[in-house]
Amino acid sequence: MSDHGYENGRLDLPFVGISTFGKRPVCTDWDKLDADVAVLGAPFDFGTQFRAGARFGPRAIREASTLFSFGHAGAYDHEDDATYLPGDVRIVDMGDADIVHTDTVKSHANIEFGVRKILAAGALPLVLGGDHSINIPCINAFSDQEPFHLVQVDAHLDFVDERHGVRFGHGNPMRRASEKDYVTGLSQFGIRNVSSTAKEGYEAARAVGSDIQSVRQFRAQGSQNMAERVPDGARVYVTIDIDGFDPSIAPGTGTPSHGGFLYYEILEFLQALSKRNTIVGIDLVEVAPDYDATGSTSTLAAQVLLNFLGFIFHERTKSA
Repeated sequence: MSDHGYENGRLDLPFVGISTFGKRPVCTDWDKLDADVAVLGAPFDFGTQFRAGARFGPRAIREASTLFSFGHAGAYDHEDDATYLPGDVRIVDMGDADIVHTDTVKSHANIEFGVRKILAAGALPLVLGGDHSINIPCINAFSDQEPFHLVQVDAHLDFVDERHGVRFGHGNPMRRASEKDYVTGLSQFGIRNVSSTAKEGYEAARAVGSDIQSVRQFRAQGSQNMAERVPDGARVYVTIDIDGFDPSIAPGTGTPSHGGFLYYEILEFLQALSKRNTIVGIDLVEVAPDYDATGSTSTLAAQVLLNFLGFIFHERTKSA
């Protein structure tokens, strides 16, 4: 095939080829990870209490991300006068953790195994859910790492201790995280309205020092001020539930809650956070694409994540 002047001999439009995250290379040998960022799918949704379907989230986010496959030139932002995610930021897609149907323990163990492989390789884990219970094995995987602060963007507090014996569903992850001695604190932003956690959960979260802010409280203070509520200079793990966003822009989720965030509120928050803190891990959960025929929810997820990675590595380059 003649190259017609195109890089690598192909134009490689978004709808051409294999839908890896950002059209980045695949690494299926997890013992040979060599990257700055490793993307792991966690297509598990057995922890849901209402509408399932987030098992298809990783595939949908990957496909949507091809729209933003910048290639080696990176993405120039005229507002910031910066090029984000140039070719020297090495991102690989390692595929999905194996999911064993109806078996939460095995499925979570397989997700934890994948995240541990990423950390052992010195890469930044980016995990695509899946329901929010997948955050539990993600946080478990950091047991031999340095302590960090956990930032949650979500409509729901997810601080249930136990409900009819269930301790590892999508209403439990922040409670499980708070029990880890290497999780130094929680910032829980976007929490609103009728929620999945009873008053006891809020009291328990505040008792361990969690900073709980609704969308209206966040909006009144502004994205920059909210980033400044997170301990300055702390290592930070960020978990983003897509239902933290308003269902007008993210309808494809199992438990939508009106009154949510808009795109730039969270984008500006993540940019400010990247300037103040070292980001050590990311997961984005609860994209259930079958509830959104437009695909806008998956596009939002991909766009947020790629921009967030751009901010993180731009700051790392500046400080190098």
